[in-house]
Amino acid sequence: MVKEIARAVEIPEGVAVTVDGNTVTVKGPKGEVSRQLSYPEIEIKNEESQLIVNSRLDRKQHRAMVGTLAAHISNMIAGVSRGYEYKMKVVYSHFPIQLKEASNELIITNFLGERKSRCAKILPGAKVEIGKDEVTITGIDKEQVGQTMANIEQATRVRGFDIRIFQDGIYLVDKR
Repeated sequence: MVKEIARAVEIPEGVAVTVDGNTVTVKGPKGEVSRQLSYPEIEIKNEESQLIVNSRLDRKQHRAMVGTLAAHISNMIAGVSRGYEYKMKVVYSHFPIQLKEASNELIITNFLGERKSRCAKILPGAKVEIGKDEVTITGIDKEQVGQTMANIEQATRVRGFDIRIFQDGIYLVDKR
């Protein structure tokens, strides 16, 4: 006896989802996101106002992947509906950090008084806005926005000093 595992993802009004083989494309008021989502023995079907992710095998790994793929799809739907916004705070005590945005990277100068600038990669699909003491990252793809935020946070990691004393950096404050 083979037991099927299925997870349904609701598609709200104003959002269109198309499944073409392994590619899932979600279109909404904020834009369009497309991803390759595939795993052996797992299929994704579009039925009326729902997207069904199911597996014909009842194994622990397949159950986990069904939930993972359903979560990816619901994140895509949330991105094209509402979008994602991460707010970061620029913290410094002695040397004021200066930020500049180049084509696809954020250039951080005067971090801990260093002469060499540090760079953080801005991924396509993420938009960075620099304020006086804050950085705002927005976009419709949760992975691109989150990875850009992580790149900025990692670029300002303090090495070689006691982090309890040198708390300079750019840190995540709020995400929506």
